[in-house]
Amino acid sequence: MHMASAHVFIATSLDGFIARPDGDIDWLLQRDDPDEDHGYADFIADKDLIVMGRGTYEKMLTLGPWAHDRPVLVLSKQLAGAPVPEALAGKVRFSGSAPRELMETLAGQNVHRVYVDGGQLVQSFLRAGLVADMVITTVPVLLGSGRPLFGALSRDIDWTLVSSRSFPSGLVQSRYRLKP
Repeated sequence: MHMASAHVFIATSLDGFIARPDGDIDWLLQRDDPDEDHGYADFIADKDLIVMGRGTYEKMLTLGPWAHDRPVLVLSKQLAGAPVPEALAGKVRFSGSAPRELMETLAGQNVHRVYVDGGQLVQSFLRAGLVADMVITTVPVLLGSGRPLFGALSRDIDWTLVSSRSFPSGLVQSRYRLKP
C-alpha cells in the first residue's frame, strides 16, 4: 500500500512567523494582490484533500464564506467527535488521529496528495517525516514576535531548493523538496 504524501503551501514573515501572537494575519491579508498569481491554483490542482489544524480552521471561519473547494479534514483532538457546523456538512470533517496514522488511513481511502495547512500541524508533520515538499512565500515584513512556522526538531531535516521567484509586490516564493 502506498502512503499518502503531504505538501505545504504557506506564507511567512521575513522573521519566520505565520501569524501574530494572537493569531492575527492582517499583515498577510493586506498583501493579497488579485493581479499577482502566487501559484496556489496550480499547487492545489493535484491535491485530493486539505488537512488543517484547529487554529487554521477557526481562523478560516472568521474570513467570510468557506473558501476551499477540496474536502477538508481538521486534525484536532479537541474537535474530534464534535459535530461539523451545518453550513460545512460534506465539506469538513474532524479527526483526532496522529499524523502518521492519519496518512496511512487516507492512503487506504485512495487519497494520494494532501495539502497540510497550519503552523503546529506543519511542525508535527515535519517531525513525523511526512512532508514531501514545501512552497514557502516570504512576505517582506518584520513582525518581531508571533507564531513561528518552524519549531523544535529532534534532528536536522535537509531540503533541496527546487526554485525561487520574486513578485513585483516584494514577495519571494521558494519551493523545497525533501532530500532523499
